[in-house]
Amino acid sequence: MGISPYVAGLRARIGTTRLLLPSVTGIVYDPSDRILLVRQREGGIWSTPGGVVEPDETPADAVAREVHEETGLAVEPRRILGAFGGPAFVVRYPNGDESQYVIVVFECEAVGGVLRSESDETTEARFVAADEFARLDASPWTREVLPLLYGRPDRALFPRAGRETKGNA
Repeated sequence: MGISPYVAGLRARIGTTRLLLPSVTGIVYDPSDRILLVRQREGGIWSTPGGVVEPDETPADAVAREVHEETGLAVEPRRILGAFGGPAFVVRYPNGDESQYVIVVFECEAVGGVLRSESDETTEARFVAADEFARLDASPWTREVLPLLYGRPDRALFPRAGRETKGNA
């Protein structure tokens, strides 16, 4: 889908100035605990399926919508794995727009649909093991967060107050 109508409306008023945006991402595990990743059409980097929470949308509805749009899978959010934000979550787009995301990370269970390798926003979708992930061209935030999620943590993760994300979750 690209830029949401809501964000486009804000951009029309404020230009490329940094926006702080609520967002979600879905972690879908396969039976081998590999994580579903998508390769973004713009820039070719790998990340988890997700995006901005739209006005009047709950975070759970947003993650289900985003995972379906990017992968073809119907999912149900099962639990929150963490909440993250900060400097590693700033994205500077080629057109000059800058956004900083606060991401709620949901563990999701696939309940239907068919995994497709391409969408409007992605060029590939597949399950990836931790050792393979280390070799992929991935977004900075996924470099910080995904290593914490392989192995299915038993509690919600978030950086401790006043500390950097890396290693403190």
